[in-house]
Amino acid sequence: MALVQELTDWIRETYGAEPEWPFVGKPGSFVFREKLSGKWFALVMTITRRQMGCGGEEELTVVNVKSDPDLIGQLTQLPGYRPGYHMNKQHWLTVFLDGTVPAEQVFARVSESYALIRNTPSVRIYEAVRQIPQGYVATYGQVAAMAGDRKMARAVGNALHRNPDPESIPCYRVVNAKGELSGEFAFGGPGAQAKLLEADGIEVNGGRVDLKRFGIPDDELPGQTGI
Repeated sequence: MALVQELTDWIRETYGAEPEWPFVGKPGSFVFREKLSGKWFALVMTITRRQMGCGGEEELTVVNVKSDPDLIGQLTQLPGYRPGYHMNKQHWLTVFLDGTVPAEQVFARVSESYALIRNTPSVRIYEAVRQIPQGYVATYGQVAAMAGDRKMARAVGNALHRNPDPESIPCYRVVNAKGELSGEFAFGGPGAQAKLLEADGIEVNGGRVDLKRFGIPDDELPGQTGI
């Protein structure tokens, strides 16, 4: 169990993620979520060696991580690795936490899993919105371009409606291609987006922002991609 605690401490320090226990009656099984997507990147489980095809009813603690299919094929030829237990075996890998796999390799597998989980459109959108500086707005299309694909402007709107961290993801700085604000249902009620923008020093007239004054030119977008 020493490696389990070491892994838990390392994840907490590296990614700021705390363990969660979603499985009733299974205190030996817990998960870690990537904050923006809300998806699991590590699932620690206590099962039996028989369940892992090792024989016997002795308890075995493992961690399930997301992995590249080609890497899964290579690693499962080595001791301490199996295709994902009770997960999609093409995309998930089970790693023994009994010392068979050295701690640094366990950490590497978790890091790879975290990177794969973060490489999603929603997470890229949230990271793009974080880069919009105070005093400026960006359009849905610009945010989509910053996130890697200008064609997914509709996905930007959907992601921002599910904003998991409004305090650090300033989605009120996103407007449509005409500079128009979102509907009154957004951002906490009527006029809320306008108030937030005005607090940033941005003028709002008739529910619209002058993009020539406050918009970011395409060639000056932070971290621009896909333009």
